[in-house]
Amino acid sequence: MKHRTRSIRWRISLYFLLFTALFILVLWLCQIVFLDRIYGFIKTSEIKSAARELTALAGDEEKMKSEAERRSAVSNICVLIFRIGEDGSAENIVSCEIARTCVIHNISPFSIRYLYEMAESEGGTSVNRYRLDPDTHTYSIPDADVPGGEGMESIVYAVVPAASEMGGYLILLDSVITPVDATVHTLNIILTVLSVIMVIVAVVLSLVMSARIGKPVSDINVTARNLAKGNYNIVFPSSSYKEMNELSETLNIAAEELSKVDMLKKELISNTSHDLRTPLTMISGYAEIMRDLPGENTPENAQIIIDETRRLSTLVNDMLDISRLESGAMPVNPETFNLTEALVGTMDRYSSFKGPDGYELNFYADGDVTVTTDRSKFLQAFCNLVNNAITYTGDDKRVDVRQEVYTDDGGTKWVRVSVSDTGEGIPADKLSLIWERYYKIDSPHRRSAQGSGLGLSIVGGIMKLLDGRCAVASTVGEGSTFSIEIKI
Repeated sequence: MKHRTRSIRWRISLYFLLFTALFILVLWLCQIVFLDRIYGFIKTSEIKSAARELTALAGDEEKMKSEAERRSAVSNICVLIFRIGEDGSAENIVSCEIARTCVIHNISPFSIRYLYEMAESEGGTSVNRYRLDPDTHTYSIPDADVPGGEGMESIVYAVVPAASEMGGYLILLDSVITPVDATVHTLNIILTVLSVIMVIVAVVLSLVMSARIGKPVSDINVTARNLAKGNYNIVFPSSSYKEMNELSETLNIAAEELSKVDMLKKELISNTSHDLRTPLTMISGYAEIMRDLPGENTPENAQIIIDETRRLSTLVNDMLDISRLESGAMPVNPETFNLTEALVGTMDRYSSFKGPDGYELNFYADGDVTVTTDRSKFLQAFCNLVNNAITYTGDDKRVDVRQEVYTDDGGTKWVRVSVSDTGEGIPADKLSLIWERYYKIDSPHRRSAQGSGLGLSIVGGIMKLLDGRCAVASTVGEGSTFSIEIKI
C-alpha cells in the first residue's frame, strides 16, 4: 500500500493552524472555565503576602498603618487591625475599606472575637470563606459539600502575630475572590475578538511562511529532476535559509562529480573500444594468415597472438580489480616480508623483459626494509607504477626506482617507493585527476599503449586498502615521479 504524502506547504499550514487552535483553547479555558479558580488563587496569594508583611511590622503601628494603606490600594483588599488588650478588648487602630460590602467591615464584635480565637487556636492564622446572598445582602459560610453557588465569594484571612512588648494584635484582611460579572463579560468579548484576529493572522502567516519555505524546496526539486535526466550543466538555486543553501551546495558538488564521472565513463568506452579493437583485430588477422597461407604458422606469428591475448587479459583484469576495490570485496592477507628483496626481484624481471627493447631500469635503496602488509597487492600497485613509467618515459627509455625510509612528525617510520620517468610530464591542473578511474592524459601518439586508464586508480585503491599513501610530482617537459608509502 502506497504511503500517502503531503506537501511541506500543507503541513506547515496545518501545524500553524493547530498551534493557533491550541493556543486559543488554552485562553478560553483560562478565562472561561478556570477563571474563578485562577482569580481566587491570585487574590489569596496577594492576601497572604500582605499578611506576612503586616505581621513582620507588628509593634510598629505607624508602619503597620502605612503598609496597610499601600497594600489595600495596590491589591484592592480591605484591612482591619485591632490592638488586643489584656482583658480581651479589641481596639481598632487601622481601617482600610475598599468596598462597603466587605465582610470584615460588616461583622459584629462577637464575630471579631470569634476570628481572633480561631486564629489563635490554629497557630496564628485562619482562613474563612463567605458568600454574599444577592437577595438578603448578608454573608454566610458556603457549604463545602455544595460546589459553586450564586453570589460573590470573599475570603477573610485572620492573623494573630506573636505577642510583643506593646501587646497583641489581630490583623484581618478581606478580598473578593469571585470575578465581577462585568469583568467576565468584558473578558469574553475581548477573547472572542482576539480569537478571530488570531485565526486570521494564523491563516495569513501560515500561507506566507509555507510559500517562503516551500518555494526553495520546489525549485531544488525541479532542478534535481533535470539532473536525473542527465543534464549536469545545472546550478541548484540558493535561498535565504542556511539549510537550503547547504543542500544546494551539496547538490551542486554532486552534479559536478556526476558530470566528471559521466565524462570519464564516456572516455572509458572510447578508450576501451579502441584498446579492445586493436588486439582483437591482430589476433583475428594473424590467425587467418596462419590458417590460409602456407608457411605462416611460425613462432613469431604465434607470439604476436599470445602478446595481444595478454593485453586483453590485462585490460579485463584491471576492470575486475577496480570493481572489487570499489565494492570492498578485495580481501587483505598481510604477511611479513623483505620489501627490498621483493622490489629487486621484480625489477630484475622487468629488466629481462624490457632490456632487449632498450629500456634502462635502475633501482636504488637506502637499505633492507621489512614490512608487514599484503605482499601481492603492494607489488601489484608497484608494478602498475612501473608499467605507467615505461609507457610514458622519454626517448632515453629510462625509469628510476628508489626506496627510502623516513620518520614523520608523529614518530612513525614509513618506507617510500618512488618510480620516476623522463617523459612529457603532467600539467599542474591535471595532477588532481591522475588517480581518478578511467582518466588518461591525452597523448595521441601513445594511445595504443596506454591501456584502460585504470592502472593509477587501482594503485590509489590498493594503497587506501593497505592503510598506505600515494602521491605524484611532475614537471612538464622533465617527467613525473609517482610514489607509494607504507608503514614499517
